[in-house]
Amino acid sequence: MRVLLACLACLVLSVANAAKAQDVTTLLSPSKPKAPEAITLADIPGRADADERYAEEVSLRAARADPLGRLVPRLAAIEKSVAEKNGLFAYGELRTLPVLRLESMERHWKFDARQYARWRGDMQASVAPYAQDAAELALRRADWELTRQGMAADGTPDALRSRVEGVSARLQAAEQALSTPLAGQIRLGQRANLLAARIQAGQQAVDDAIAYADRRLFRLDAPPLWRVQDRTVLRQDVADSLKREVQQENSFVAQYAAADVGNQRLLHVLQLLLLPVLLWIAWRHRRRRLDPTAVLATEAESRVVGRPFSTWLLLSMIGVLVFEPNAPLFLHQLAMLVALVPVLRLMPQQGRRLLGPWPYLATAFYLLQHLAVLLMASDYLYRLYYLALSLLALAATGWLLWRSRGERYAGVAGRAGQLVHGLAWGGVVILSVAIVANVLGNVSLAEMLTAGIIESGYFALVLYAAVTVLEALLRRLGARPEVRRLWLMRRHGGNLLDTLARWARVAAVIGWIAYTMTRFRIFRPVYDTAKAIVTHRFEYGELSISLGHVLVFSIGVVLAVWVARTLRALLREEVLPRMSLPRGVDNSVASLSYYVLLLVGLLAALSAAGFKIGQLAFMFGALGVGIGLGLQDVVRNFVSGLILMFERPVKPGDAVDIGGTAGRIRTIGMRATTVRSYDGADVVVPNGMLLSDKVTNWTLVDQNRRVDVDLGVAYGSDVTRVMQLLQETTRITPGIADDPAPAVLFTGFGASSLDFAIRAWTRRFDDWGTTRSDLMARLYAALTEAGIEIPFPQQDLHLRTVSEQVLRSLARSPSPQQQDSTDGDT
Repeated sequence: MRVLLACLACLVLSVANAAKAQDVTTLLSPSKPKAPEAITLADIPGRADADERYAEEVSLRAARADPLGRLVPRLAAIEKSVAEKNGLFAYGELRTLPVLRLESMERHWKFDARQYARWRGDMQASVAPYAQDAAELALRRADWELTRQGMAADGTPDALRSRVEGVSARLQAAEQALSTPLAGQIRLGQRANLLAARIQAGQQAVDDAIAYADRRLFRLDAPPLWRVQDRTVLRQDVADSLKREVQQENSFVAQYAAADVGNQRLLHVLQLLLLPVLLWIAWRHRRRRLDPTAVLATEAESRVVGRPFSTWLLLSMIGVLVFEPNAPLFLHQLAMLVALVPVLRLMPQQGRRLLGPWPYLATAFYLLQHLAVLLMASDYLYRLYYLALSLLALAATGWLLWRSRGERYAGVAGRAGQLVHGLAWGGVVILSVAIVANVLGNVSLAEMLTAGIIESGYFALVLYAAVTVLEALLRRLGARPEVRRLWLMRRHGGNLLDTLARWARVAAVIGWIAYTMTRFRIFRPVYDTAKAIVTHRFEYGELSISLGHVLVFSIGVVLAVWVARTLRALLREEVLPRMSLPRGVDNSVASLSYYVLLLVGLLAALSAAGFKIGQLAFMFGALGVGIGLGLQDVVRNFVSGLILMFERPVKPGDAVDIGGTAGRIRTIGMRATTVRSYDGADVVVPNGMLLSDKVTNWTLVDQNRRVDVDLGVAYGSDVTRVMQLLQETTRITPGIADDPAPAVLFTGFGASSLDFAIRAWTRRFDDWGTTRSDLMARLYAALTEAGIEIPFPQQDLHLRTVSEQVLRSLARSPSPQQQDSTDGDT
């Protein structure tokens, strides 16, 4: 499979330019309309009936309720929203607004753009049948007109001539009936085009104002603090601007709530389901505290599950940030404020020891920073307020650093403490720059730096509390008995929970970095630069490809492989073993699901990378050429793997003998099968070999195996008694099956023994060797106890000629009788 994926990945790069060329050809060479054709006299009656029915159907559709009745109010609502924003602020006034208000207005314009795009799609779907009817009527009437003109020169019967004229008139009447709704649709389309132009202009104006605000960060926009002369407490123009900003925010929130777009419904459902679940977990937690066998909860887990309302409120507010990223900024700010109390209540003891009083100071500064909006009517007071806020934040940070000067950092908590300590020193530097900028006259930079430090610090606390809640809920879920009984949790429970917690922390860090970059006004330029790099097309000869397509394809393939492996493991270990399935079906279902998901994921990755499924014929053709050149064995093994999946002659766990290799099958893949030999080696056998060569499967039907033992007794033994003794001993041996019953056979007369054969069966294939050894030991003990001799081979030697030296040696050697008497005397 890896070989096929590598080939496909290479072919993806090679067909990129071909796919692009096909797109261009399709766009530049549209299908030509059908030319009018005269209708033959024989076809006039049938064609006339069909066209009259079609004309009647078109007339009835045109007389129905106009689809514009539901489209016009939606377009009017978008027009009203656009007109309100255009009427609130002139182009020059936009440059005087705070950046947050500009970003909120940018979201509002994008919201209108999405609403317009959705309306445009519904409009096209509604008017497409009318346009198709108009084109079809024109084509059919042209055929009848050409037919009527051809009748003028020949002697066509009057009946046919009248029929042709009647059909033409009926088609023309249908066109007239259709012209009324078409005219309204055209006028509505013209209105929509003007609205699209106004939306684009509004977006461009806001983008220009944001770019101007970013450029203003690097220059003085006010006199130094000691030279300020205008110290007006309330400026009416600024107060009016604030009222219009509030009006615009209220309008955006109302429109967003009424539209019910995005993931709003999903978020509301999750919020409604989450509260009773958390209440139930808290109730179970209070009951299980009295159970001595229950897994004890940590301090953080007890705090989270013991405060379900705070947990629900915090997760709900995090859900607003995650599921509704395009919501009005006012809703995001409100969610952050609502999460303030849950953040403090759910802060674990470890976090309190690590951060000290910083959570309380961060939330206090966050509240104070948002109270600055009350002083925006006075530039002087607003500037002084931010200066005082910066000084307080700098003093508080310095006090915290001085307070923790003697702390020693070690272990995981130590690394976190070092990170917090380093971030605190960075905050000191940034706050110092903000104070200097405020005093010298760069108020925009000072406001941005101070607000960025305060908001990023508070957002870090929110994410820390959210990650703590998620980890605590995951740990409590993993501690439940019914969950711990699952194979996945028994085998990978600890690693799985640690991995999920690690991914939650990584996601929180990424979210915090993105939020911090946004607050410090560097996310937009970084995003634009990254987007330009990713979308830049690299061309070499006829090859043209972008980094973004490569990344999308790679990420798609990685996700497909991960999902396929996870699903295969779940099917094999959790789902399929609980079902009553024929032999080998569970492995086939799990393996086929794995490869089907890989194929679907690969096609999805290609589609996400910009390839159309219909354009992949070229790639598969190139793959066919590669198969013909050198991948025959790979394809043969792949097809053999499919046959093994469906026929199931072997399955994982079977004891087999393949080409002299004996062992048990570990895995059956699409290309090869892995056999674990009895010597402990893993042998990879191509699937084609399993179908073409002889395969001995010892456990295809059952786990039975025959035990054979051959032995002999001395001549003169009672054969009947010996057979009964062997039969009884074999029958009572552990591991020997009663059915079929053991058999004892008298096989012949040996050179020095009467030969017997024992044929018995055992149902424990894995213990076959142990069972045979035990049986042989019992047989020997039984024969010995019964006094039955087991002879051993012996030969008599007859000497014809003996030399004198040998005779003297034999004379000096004592006889066996003399040796015995000597041993007795001693």
